[in-house]
Amino acid sequence: MSGEASVRAFIALELDPPLHTALEELQQRLRPNLGGIRLVRPEGIHLTLRFLGPTRPEQIQSLGPSLAAAARACPALEARVRGVGMFPDRGRPRILWVGVDLPPAAFELQRACEVAAQDTGFEREERPFRAHLTLGRWRERAARAELPEVELAPTRLDCLVLFRSELGKAGAVYTPLARFPLGGR
Repeated sequence: MSGEASVRAFIALELDPPLHTALEELQQRLRPNLGGIRLVRPEGIHLTLRFLGPTRPEQIQSLGPSLAAAARACPALEARVRGVGMFPDRGRPRILWVGVDLPPAAFELQRACEVAAQDTGFEREERPFRAHLTLGRWRERAARAELPEVELAPTRLDCLVLFRSELGKAGAVYTPLARFPLGGR
C-alpha cells in the first residue's frame, strides 16, 4: 500500500435504509422553497464524526485498530433526527442540515475518533462537533428560507465507517474503506 497516493477520507456513522428513505422524502418536501440548492444523494448521507481530508495509505492502516477499539467500546446507538437548519447560522446559507440528537456514548465515540486522528498525525479539529446530516448545499447566493419543524422516526446507528470521498461533477462518491461494528457485534 505504501507509495500510493493519498485519498480524501472521513470517519462517519452509517445510516440505516429506512432513514435514507425518510431523508429523501424530506429533501423533496423542502426543495420547492430552497432555490438553487444542490441536494446530496440520499444514499450518500451519513453522520460525520471526523473529517480527515488527504489521507496517506499508511494513515488508513494505522487508523484501523484505534477505530475498531473505539467502535467495540461503544454500544449501538439510538438517535433522534429532528430540527432542520442552515450553516452558517447567519448570512448567506451554504449548507442545509437536519439535526441528530445523540446519546452520551456517541460523543465519547466522536472524541475517540478525534484522538485516533491526532495519534495518526492529523491536526486537532478546532471546530466543535455538531451532530447533523447534510441534506444539500448552495453554490450561489440564496436567501434564507423559512424552514418547517421536522422530526423523523428514531434510528439505530450501529456501524462506524472509514470512508473515501471522491469529488465529481455529479457530487461526491463515498466508498467504505473499513467498517467497524459498534459494541463488537
